[in-house]
Amino acid sequence: MNEDIRSPKVLLIDQHGEKQGVMPTSAALEAAEEAGLDLVEIVPTADPPVCKILDYGKFRFEEQKKKAAARKKQKVVELKEIKLRPNIDIHDYEVKAKAMHRFFEEGDKVKVTMRFRGREMAHPELGMKLLMKVKADFETITKMEYEPRMEGRQMIMILAPK
Repeated sequence: MNEDIRSPKVLLIDQHGEKQGVMPTSAALEAAEEAGLDLVEIVPTADPPVCKILDYGKFRFEEQKKKAAARKKQKVVELKEIKLRPNIDIHDYEVKAKAMHRFFEEGDKVKVTMRFRGREMAHPELGMKLLMKVKADFETITKMEYEPRMEGRQMIMILAPK
């Protein structure tokens, strides 16, 4: 900005957005002073650097607004967890499936955890069968990110929206 510009020549754009051409930095500074505004380096990597005559305070405010808007639009993908049991009832399964649909519509990943207790550990194929049913039910709207796998007393699978 202003005297901090080290380049001997700059490409000047005036306050109306019209290109004034390549000129010495001192001439560009004089033009900015006549307009009562600041000379701001917009593209320092260009050859010669692009400078614009504008109100620096207003420019910084607009940049902050753009960054805040970009941050607001950003969606953080969360990992939601649904816990199931091998002998889950049909209605209970439907309630869990409805919640999973909502998570996928919001763009979140879902970790399906099948917990085994006591003698249920003797029949891990029941849990695998249920996880395959979940996979089949959501095949059209999701992709498998982590295949069903036993981890201790539980079986885990992760689905992500397409």
